[in-house]
Amino acid sequence: MGFTLEGPVLEGALVRLEPLEHRHAADLAVAAAGDRTSFGFTWVPTAAGVEGYVDAQLARAAAGKLAPYAQVERATGRAVGATAFWDPRPWPTGEGLCAIEVGYTWLAASAQGTGINTEAKYLLFRHAFENWRVARLDLKTDARNSRCRAAIEGVGARFEGVLRNWSRSWAPGEDGRLRDSAIFSITAAEWPECRAGLEHRIARHSRTG
Repeated sequence: MGFTLEGPVLEGALVRLEPLEHRHAADLAVAAAGDRTSFGFTWVPTAAGVEGYVDAQLARAAAGKLAPYAQVERATGRAVGATAFWDPRPWPTGEGLCAIEVGYTWLAASAQGTGINTEAKYLLFRHAFENWRVARLDLKTDARNSRCRAAIEGVGARFEGVLRNWSRSWAPGEDGRLRDSAIFSITAAEWPECRAGLEHRIARHSRTG
C-alpha cells in the first residue's frame, strides 16, 4: 500500500499544529498584517489574500503534495503562522516514506523569538522520523535569506549547498523569476542528536520564557 500524506494534530507546550482550514483564516489575516520585515523572501499572504492562500494550500493537499498546518499559539488559542510537510518521496518499492520536506513556514512578527518555531520544528521532525520513519528530512530557503538560513541551522539541519535557479522567487518585484535555493537536511542517523539539541533549547526557553 502506498503512502498517503496526511498530517495529524501535533501538540507541544507552546504551539499546537492543526491541519490548515478556512477557520484559521481570520487569525492568519491578523498575523500577516503585522510587521512584515522578515517576510522578504517568503511566501506570506497579505491580510486580504489569506482566503486565497488557504485555498491554494488545500488544493496542494488534495493533490497529495502537501500537509499544511496552522501554527496555533497555545497561550492565546490564535493561529500565528503556518507551516507544512511537503514533497513526500516514497521508497523505491513504493512502500512507506523515504523522505519529506518541511517548508512553507512563516510566523507573525509577534510570535518570532518566542520558542514557537523551535517547538514546531521539533514536533514536525519527530513525527517524520519516529512515526513515518523517514531516512531524510529536507529544508530549503532562498540562498539570500541569511536570517532563515541561520534559523534552519539553529534547529540542527546541515547545509548541503546551493542549487542555482532552483525554484520560484517570492522576493518583492521578482515575479516570474527563479531563485537560488540553499538546501539543508537531517538524516535518520542524525535525528537523535538533533532531537536532544531541540529538547535542550525548548527546555531552556521554558525556564526563561
